[in-house]
Amino acid sequence: MTHLTLIRHGETDWNRARLIQGSTDIPLNETGRAQARQTAERLRGALEDPTAARIVSSDLSRARETAQIIADQWGSEAPLAYSALRERAYGEAEGLTVDDFAVRWGNWYTAEVPGAESREQLQLRAFAALDAVVTDALAAQPDLTRVFVVTHGALIRSVIHHVSDGRLPAREERLANGSDYTFQYSPDGLTLVDYAGAAVSL
Repeated sequence: MTHLTLIRHGETDWNRARLIQGSTDIPLNETGRAQARQTAERLRGALEDPTAARIVSSDLSRARETAQIIADQWGSEAPLAYSALRERAYGEAEGLTVDDFAVRWGNWYTAEVPGAESREQLQLRAFAALDAVVTDALAAQPDLTRVFVVTHGALIRSVIHHVSDGRLPAREERLANGSDYTFQYSPDGLTLVDYAGAAVSL
């Protein structure tokens, strides 16, 4: 049985300022690096052999650095980067505050922003990417039981929302930087088993 843990990257200066990042490549700040170390320490206790953990990430620097910090603390191999694990592209909204977004395009959930990726496109990309990650991991190590994926808030939300039939996360809930969400993986799909440290039964 393979478990897949999705980890949101650590904080950036744009996160702190509540600016929409999307596919813009913004690095971690010092708080984000500390969050990555805390996440590594928190998750390490559940691993029999952290050095054997498979860690991958989005190719955006905030995710890559978070993954590398975790790998360094665990003594794991260098994480592989997948461009398909990137954050949702928000087009012309990137770099704006949520308030600025509302002034220009209205409701966050129904707005059509030029150049933005749709929620449907994001969901299809996310599941295809996770299938590729697990397939690659098991091809390299058939007895692997844990795969850790450092990625982004909107992508994680999309996966959780689909798997939970829309029950999680709450609409206004903000997934914390450094938070983690674990799924049981099978060729038939994902089952959410842990939500930011809390066991889940759906």
